[in-house]
Amino acid sequence: MKLRRVRAVARKELLQIVRDPRSLVMALLMPFLQMALLGYGMSLDVKHLPICVFDREGSQTSQALLKRFQASIYFEIVAVFASYDAVKDAIDRGTCKMAIIVPNDFSQHLADSHATSVQAILDGTDENTATLAAGYAQAVLSGFQTDVAFRWNALHAPTAREPGHLAVQSRVWFNEDLESRNFIIPGAVALIMALIGAQLTSLTIAREWERGTMELLVSTPVTPMELMVGKLMPYFIIGLVDAGLCLAIAALWFDVPFRGATSTLFVATSLFLLVVLGIGYLISVGIKSQIGASQIALLVTMLPTTILSGMSFPIDQMPAAIQGLTYAIFARYYVTILKAVFLKGAGVAELAIPLAALGVWACVIAALAARAFRKTID
Repeated sequence: MKLRRVRAVARKELLQIVRDPRSLVMALLMPFLQMALLGYGMSLDVKHLPICVFDREGSQTSQALLKRFQASIYFEIVAVFASYDAVKDAIDRGTCKMAIIVPNDFSQHLADSHATSVQAILDGTDENTATLAAGYAQAVLSGFQTDVAFRWNALHAPTAREPGHLAVQSRVWFNEDLESRNFIIPGAVALIMALIGAQLTSLTIAREWERGTMELLVSTPVTPMELMVGKLMPYFIIGLVDAGLCLAIAALWFDVPFRGATSTLFVATSLFLLVVLGIGYLISVGIKSQIGASQIALLVTMLPTTILSGMSFPIDQMPAAIQGLTYAIFARYYVTILKAVFLKGAGVAELAIPLAALGVWACVIAALAARAFRKTID
């Protein structure tokens, strides 16, 4: 392989990119748009959930409970009703996602036995929101009940010693506030890199067929390996620039904590780019239409990365057969590395296995892509 030939092919491909507005838009503008859409559009957090209340008792105690809900960042009381029918209509219209019904004997039961209940009506059309809202509501009620019990004991038995309590004191590491954005956005970087890399390189050889320049390319002394390296080199550099921009947006704009080393990310991103660029090139060799190659590249990269890489759905919650299948998904390893570097500050030693897996993927794809191209016009 001669460096002069590789450099000539790379220069030719770079000129093609500059002269093709679609490629320029994909390479430069798409990372910003996708990071904005995924960063602001994908969130599993529920805050300021609109709720309505029906306080059948109207006492100071019941109002204190409702003020607890209002003070929580997870709820916002948007309506106060005086009947069940009004509550039902609000839930049906979607005005409220949850309704709190306080019974008319709330204070009496709380004073007699230190235990009572309130009714929470949830809109189950969004299962994730309903589940989170129920958990948040339970936390608010538990805190309120603890305060009531403490005041009752201080008033009625100030000298009595309470029996010991067994409690779990939990502490979350790496994502202390459990912000879903902190683990979604690193995965989004992998999705963007996969889409851009495969989409751009899927047009390289197909473009030569559609523009009628394949005969000239075949007639040159460039070897298949030199052609592949030369055509992928500009996209590799563009991919590194786009990856740097996406990672900077994640850390500086969306405030995702970055605790690792940039060198680790550089190694992982380089290996991942070799994989996705090789896949795009392999598709371009096999499909002579730019539209067809672009669609196949979208199918091969987007669906596995979104569903089976751990970006959107936890792998350990999938069926055993699907969990086994995820080991064959190249994006799984890059998503694992991104999350570990961003949130845990993991280094090369801790990430040796996923880095090695990406290295194996890169070698296999490069070998297949190099063998796929033949200097013929059949």
